Amino acid sequence: MSTLAERLRDVMRPGEPHPPSPPASARQAGLAPHANDAAETLGGEWCEVAGHRFLVVDRTYAPGHRHGRVSVADSLPPSDGAWETLGLLAAGPVPAGRLLFVDLETTGLAGGAGTCAFLVGCGWFDGGTFRIRQFFLSSYAGERALLEAVAVIAGEAGAVVTYNGKTFDLPLVETRFLFNRMTTPFAGMPHIDMLHPARRLWRSDDEDPDRAQGSCRLTMLEETQLGHTREGDVPGCEIPGRYFHYVRTGDARPLDAVLEHNRLDILALAMITARAAQMLDEGAAAAKTAREAIGLGRLYERAGRTADAREAYGRAASMTPAEPLTRAEALRSFALLARRDRQYEDAAAAWCRLLEVRRCPSHMAREATEALAVHHEHRLRDLATARRFALESLQFDASRARTAAVHHRLARLDRKLGGPPQESAVLF
Repeated sequence: MSTLAERLRDVMRPGEPHPPSPPASARQAGLAPHANDAAETLGGEWCEVAGHRFLVVDRTYAPGHRHGRVSVADSLPPSDGAWETLGLLAAGPVPAGRLLFVDLETTGLAGGAGTCAFLVGCGWFDGGTFRIRQFFLSSYAGERALLEAVAVIAGEAGAVVTYNGKTFDLPLVETRFLFNRMTTPFAGMPHIDMLHPARRLWRSDDEDPDRAQGSCRLTMLEETQLGHTREGDVPGCEIPGRYFHYVRTGDARPLDAVLEHNRLDILALAMITARAAQMLDEGAAAAKTAREAIGLGRLYERAGRTADAREAYGRAASMTPAEPLTRAEALRSFALLARRDRQYEDAAAAWCRLLEVRRCPSHMAREATEALAVHHEHRLRDLATARRFALESLQFDASRARTAAVHHRLARLDRKLGGPPQESAVLF
């Protein structure tokens, strides 16, 4: 079986200044040579550099353009002074400037040196409008020229936004720049990979990790957060095959749906990013579900905004309805953060509420009883209550070291209480 790189060499014939002519079967079917047909079919213009060409397709979305229940005007970047919010998504400071939303369509889904990006989609806000420019690679020989055009667009941006771009899109682009002996324009640029904030904010409460991750596919968030359902969208697994069909035959018609798929991904990415940034700017009150509130708390905590994080966790714990696991997670996060901030009474109250949660996970219940034993022994000096919580912690499975530590605590409490050590072996 031939490798992807061998397929590329066979069908793309690097070194030719223009794409090969379509075969006789394509000419007999009435297809024009794809150098002209692609521009007409895909609604773009050819750009030629040093005898090599690539296609540029521009689209503009007016402020009133609606994508589901959200309009472009609802998704504008933050005003001056509010860029700190975007830093919460990027896990670092983001300078004021253009946000560049990037999405690739590639010759393979696994990445690696043999994978080429035949379509680079870039989107940005221009005043109140949203613009998308797509760079389409009709021949491998035009890749360097295409990358130079991408570098110009990237050079005008302050930060790049992708969806799963940290592990796929940007490494692949950087590899293509490296192969062409060019410097990547994304080196050192602040990067917001929206996949990770989206998982914190909107992943499912379902305990099945596969379903939880599946719920954060961009098209799924497009439905749940934006209210837009795609009709006739081309599946991602078909995209490489459609491109190879074009290279073999010159027929660009199957690629029209691919470019539209790419445009919808970029538009949805921009609006999902805006939704997350607006929630972070408004605070815990913006969360509509307990899961969103926990996600906000995670983002605030990572940024060191502990007061905002505690407020978000507290909102999650008090929202109804909330799944028991979600409520327990919120209370545990609140308690740990309050203890870290030396808010010991608040932490103890959260641990007590955690123990009241129906079907509370055993590891969380054990952690709560151990924390309450420490709190009552060392802060409240309530030795009898501390002993009761220590005994309760022995009901849960724990490592040998943790069990030994509890027995050590019980022995110390018995000495402080002034009585002989009491039997506790029946509890473990």
